[in-house]
Amino acid sequence: MSSTGQDASGDAAAQEKADVTAQEKAQERAQERARERAQVQAEANEYRQAYRRDKRKSQTVGNMVFALVICLAVVAFLITVTWRPKKEAQPNPVEYTAQLQDARKAAAWVRGPEPMPSGWTATSVEFRAPQQEPITWHLGVVTNEKKYVGLEQSNVTGGKYVAEKLGRTSDDGTASVAGVTWQRKVLLDRKNENALLLVGSGVTTIVAGNAGYPALEAFASVLR
Repeated sequence: MSSTGQDASGDAAAQEKADVTAQEKAQERAQERARERAQVQAEANEYRQAYRRDKRKSQTVGNMVFALVICLAVVAFLITVTWRPKKEAQPNPVEYTAQLQDARKAAAWVRGPEPMPSGWTATSVEFRAPQQEPITWHLGVVTNEKKYVGLEQSNVTGGKYVAEKLGRTSDDGTASVAGVTWQRKVLLDRKNENALLLVGSGVTTIVAGNAGYPALEAFASVLR
């Protein structure tokens, strides 16, 4: 074979190899572009899914907040409609003067406030007549500071009557009221309660309550 024929054959082979190489590169570029498109598509899908999740979460939180606002509004409305200012409980007054007069007719030693301290209200009264020995007289009073003062009297002078009315007590000195000496007592079985005790002439007189010694002494001073 001549050299010219050999050169032509070599050129053809080289051209064919170049064509194959070009095709391979083209295929590689096509595959690379396909991979890039797939990656872009995957990223786009992931973004859309994340967006949908975030949107659902946002809607859920928004719905919860909206529902909470509605509930609070309803509660506020109900409170506004149903709330009423709490009225301070007022003592129920009782008429005691007529019963005091009747008691004095039966037992001259019965005492009552003359006059009743300003703003104080009698809330309970009871007299046990001589036929119901022992004779007892009770008058319960609420002060202007909503504290309680009770007057207890009886023709029983023993410790049993005092224990019945006061429970366990401890001595707390004395108090002079209108020239009369009363025994001060701390009531051990009742919180923040004290008593004034006067025993004499066959009569026991007790002034007790949670109003404090000054109020008890003020009440004792108007007993007639």
